[in-house]
Amino acid sequence: MHPNQTRLENFYAAFARLDADAMADCYAPDAQFDDEVFSLRGHEQVSGMWRMLCEATQAKNRDAWKLVYSGIEADDKTGKAHWEADYRFSASGRQVHNVIDGVFEFNDAGLITRHRDRFDFWGWSRQALGIPGAVLGWTPFFRNQVKRQAAANLDKYLARGNQPSAIPEAR
Repeated sequence: MHPNQTRLENFYAAFARLDADAMADCYAPDAQFDDEVFSLRGHEQVSGMWRMLCEATQAKNRDAWKLVYSGIEADDKTGKAHWEADYRFSASGRQVHNVIDGVFEFNDAGLITRHRDRFDFWGWSRQALGIPGAVLGWTPFFRNQVKRQAAANLDKYLARGNQPSAIPEAR
């Protein structure tokens, strides 16, 4: 198995057990993360997002959490994975099943420099937000509102000092 494939296996195994520190260890200092809700730059933001999400799930929704992953492939520069998460969305208490495909880029040290997750935002918003998500989830306005709220939540979280103590070195 290629070391970068091992890195992704370790990342998703850590995610399944909600271990944000182990997840953060997989990212480079200049990491970038993008999905349908977040657009993050730098290790502090990327690892802070995972820490915020993992802590919220552990505190309120651990009983509803399940993550399965498959199709992990990687070489010297790129990788990909498929994952599915079942959880209770903390803002609404609604149960969500989200299907995500991730693509990755690695630096020479084997750390993730770019991570892009793709999922059906409208499908997610119908589950997570109910009627408002079903009626408005397809609109750019609604999507931007969700993005702004998520960014504000992360900013508040990071402002409270909830960030990793150090940026990892390659392992």
